[in-house]
Amino acid sequence: VQLQASGGGLVQAGGSLRLSCVASGMNFRLNTLAWYRQAPGMQRELVASIGTLGTSNYTDSMKGRFIISRDNRRNTVSLQMNSLKPEDTAVYYCKTKNRGREFWGKGTLVTVSS
Repeated sequence: VQLQASGGGLVQAGGSLRLSCVASGMNFRLNTLAWYRQAPGMQRELVASIGTLGTSNYTDSMKGRFIISRDNRRNTVSLQMNSLKPEDTAVYYCKTKNRGREFWGKGTLVTVSS
């Protein structure tokens, strides 16, 4: 299983970014996917997850600003991030679990300037 995340970059506070993660080596439609993030000096935290039927869950601080979605035809999970804040600065990772094992993408850096 491989996960390739992209879409990070530098954005001003209040701006938007869209992250994408393309998965391979698994039956994409049968897997729950998630986005995590890790800010400098902080532990990695869950941002959002999306189940096989499209049901999504968000960490409270992201609700109303971030939207997770999946495209089973393109084996892609996306994270639309709006109203970004400097505290959203972090490396963002996509993750899935397949046959009892966790798989992580390499991460994409999001930097939000004030």
